[in-house]
Amino acid sequence: MATYTSTLDDQLLDRLRGAVRGDLVRPGEPDYDEARKVYNAMHDRRPALVVRAVDTGDVIATVDFAREQHLPLAVRGGSHSVPGYGTCDDGVVLDLGRMRGIRVDPQARTAWVEGGCTWADVNHATHAFGLATTGGVVSSTGVGGLTTGGGMGYLARRYGLACDNLVSVDLVTADGSFLTCTDQQHSDLMWAVRGGGGNFGVVTSFAYRLHPVADILGGPTFFPLDGDVIRRYRELIAEADERLGALFVVGLGPPLPFLPERWHGRPLCGVVTCWTGPEEEDDRIRDRIASLGPVLGRLLERMPYPVINTLFDDLVPAGLHHYWKGAFTQGMPDGAIDALVEYGAGTPSIQSVTVVFPIDGACHRVAPQDTAFSYRDADYSIALSPTLTTREECEAQKPWVRAFHGALAPHSMEGGYVNFMDGDDQDRVQANYRDNHARLTGLKRRYDPENLFRLNHNIVP
Repeated sequence: MATYTSTLDDQLLDRLRGAVRGDLVRPGEPDYDEARKVYNAMHDRRPALVVRAVDTGDVIATVDFAREQHLPLAVRGGSHSVPGYGTCDDGVVLDLGRMRGIRVDPQARTAWVEGGCTWADVNHATHAFGLATTGGVVSSTGVGGLTTGGGMGYLARRYGLACDNLVSVDLVTADGSFLTCTDQQHSDLMWAVRGGGGNFGVVTSFAYRLHPVADILGGPTFFPLDGDVIRRYRELIAEADERLGALFVVGLGPPLPFLPERWHGRPLCGVVTCWTGPEEEDDRIRDRIASLGPVLGRLLERMPYPVINTLFDDLVPAGLHHYWKGAFTQGMPDGAIDALVEYGAGTPSIQSVTVVFPIDGACHRVAPQDTAFSYRDADYSIALSPTLTTREECEAQKPWVRAFHGALAPHSMEGGYVNFMDGDDQDRVQANYRDNHARLTGLKRRYDPENLFRLNHNIVP
């Protein structure tokens, strides 16, 4: 492999080095290959510079440097961006991974969280006080990308999306300004970062509203892959108490001890339960989930809330190869159920799990125009995610997921969730934001007219 060399001027870099406390990593240095890695191994890019920021001052200096030198700027939090927007070729990567401070105020039920934190960090810190907020379902996911895209998770039906629980953000804009945004100050930007992604700046810290969630009834229950099971799940969500978080999954049987070996690697479906109601109702919830169909195996027990967000971790570690598509549906039309069964039967690997997130309940109590996330009338968000061990295998499965997405399209809404979009979905950005797109474009024109923050699902100024 040819050695990549940066063309950045040494004098410019010396000036930047004097302005930051974190590390600057350049091509050819011992840490370079590690510093440029991202979660999705499909993206093997070679930035001219990686800045490992340690504070807001580093972020401001790096944003100023990239703007002044007209360089592509990739902002990386947890690095889970499936299109690989946390890295770039021949530009600057601003890595927030060392900015992981958290401060919890248990009386006010809020948490101040730096932009490089993962949901594992947040869940650990808040659980000490018996508190939680809506976060992702893989604990290594960064708070930044998930929250600014909207933010789905087990608590969404009861407490809304992650962005609905934002109290304030600290934001570095394209001109290097540092702004604290709330519903009272810089409220236009506060509105935009609640679903508008990384288009408007670098969020160096988030303040979240917390809720009393300590131990929960959680874990998976597996069933044969059958349309009747999905239809019963549809009925369950339509009538269920909002305290029931219940993700539906379609894939191949994982090699778990509570699932009979004959089902390992075979198509099946399941519900991952997160019941935040009282323990005395646990048996009722177990029975209700079991009524969806013949139970092949289950592990549904009391656990600390942070544990439920680690159940997928071993299945999808960093370094695998991903390609994603997403869809929203109103209700769960029979045609969508048929597609889940048909294409679920062709799932290419155990890591390739199709996940259906229910986003009704509290998510519906926010109006479409109240946040940049506009799909408040969607009941489900579906993530299609072939995940393979090699690039060649992943490329070979792209036709499968595109056909799957095409089969869902007649039964889906026009747009989809930005965090489930891959790099070839830029033509869907306007549909993903619906009527909010015009307002977002105006804000982009005001705060980032040169489109410095363009390595994302881009809202063009």
